[in-house]
Amino acid sequence: MPTNDSELQAQARKILDAIAFTPFEQCQPLTREFDKIPARPGIYAVRHITDGLLYIGKTKSLRGRFSGGHKAFLWAWLDKYNDEDVRIAMQLISHCENPALLLELEAIILRATEPPYNVQIPTQR
Repeated sequence: MPTNDSELQAQARKILDAIAFTPFEQCQPLTREFDKIPARPGIYAVRHITDGLLYIGKTKSLRGRFSGGHKAFLWAWLDKYNDEDVRIAMQLISHCENPALLLELEAIILRATEPPYNVQIPTQR
């Protein structure tokens, strides 16, 4: 668990590298059940094969977040993205006992990337 701001920034960079630079083919394809996605806490990205990061979020259960529906998929459909060109990249996080930490990691990553489907980008604290 990060103990200071520089450690928090370093962990956020590691997570961002994982969700942004995992080869697209290794990201999870869209399914109805999302049964290959773990029901664990994490930070995730909805990615397009050529347009890159579309949406970044955090959740207490990755599988639950997607199997319950997700607005980024609706927006991608409205923007006429082919579902085979959209996948999910994720990084498991073990700090679910500290929701503020997950929130801060997500905020750092959102400020660094400003994905088009994230409506609110948190300001610097």
